[in-house]
Amino acid sequence: MRVHDVPQLPLADLTAVEAASRALFEAAKSDHSLWVVTADVMYSLRMKPFADAFPERFINVGIAEQTMLGITAGLATCGKTPFAAAFSAMLSMRTCEQIRTDVAYPNLNVKLFATYGGISAGKSGPSHHATEDIAIMRSMANMAVVVPADVWEIPQAIQAAIAWRGPVYLRFGRWRDPIVYSKTPDFRIGKANLVREGTDVALIACGRTLAECVVAARMLETEGVSARVLDMHTVKPIDEEAIRDAVSSVRMLFTVEEHNVLGGLGGAVAEVVADLGSGVPLKRLGLPDIYSAIGAPEELYDKYGISGPRIAETVLESLEERDR
Repeated sequence: MRVHDVPQLPLADLTAVEAASRALFEAAKSDHSLWVVTADVMYSLRMKPFADAFPERFINVGIAEQTMLGITAGLATCGKTPFAAAFSAMLSMRTCEQIRTDVAYPNLNVKLFATYGGISAGKSGPSHHATEDIAIMRSMANMAVVVPADVWEIPQAIQAAIAWRGPVYLRFGRWRDPIVYSKTPDFRIGKANLVREGTDVALIACGRTLAECVVAARMLETEGVSARVLDMHTVKPIDEEAIRDAVSSVRMLFTVEEHNVLGGLGGAVAEVVADLGSGVPLKRLGLPDIYSAIGAPEELYDKYGISGPRIAETVLESLEERDR
């Protein structure tokens, strides 16, 4: 890019994990149906305050994620609203069969509290990176998939998941992430938020990559490109109307996600665009069907083209190719 100054968004005071656990703790003060069942990650997930305040509603099963899902399913059949809390990679894959058969199939009111989403586990490597989880979860009938973007949106996602009748996969990051919203946003499961208007391209993101899209949009503006930014915080049920509006308003669509480009947000948007029969091209940005490298998250975002500057570069290159 010809732009050298990269806009900076403010960092949150809390990590994504802290914001999510605090929101659940606050909700549990008035909602006595809320339980937490975790698999020996109480401290990593900042659940100690919950365990101390509500010991009768907190269960640590040890390193036994499949057992954790069986317990949450049982609690849900008793009218409780249990949260199964673990790292995204382990929660989505080690307990995949239990989620499908014990929770999603009977449509039980279990909430999956998945942290360290995407490549936020950084130097822990691909065994701890969750780059298939969205694809796995959205393929299950009855399952809602929600990926909030920042510390303002995370508490809203928690509240919305509690109110939603049925299983919800909530995916959070790990670190102090950039703040996208300046105040509490309106949040409804299945309804995207328009973060920025634009007429040339649409950048559609979920979770941590939304901040990178905002940075990219600001950089593109200096290059004369108007970028719409959509917060597709709910990957399932996806907001088809928001995608339809974007298709009718811009020249090209880009999805940006901290996930394999197959089966995640990009796949979900592509399915809607295909059903619309639209001629508007779509480019999916994310991990190109590989296992992620080991490194700091910021380094990996840049490596895989989902940092703000790399997104902006790709948009400019794609528009130039299209205009030849």
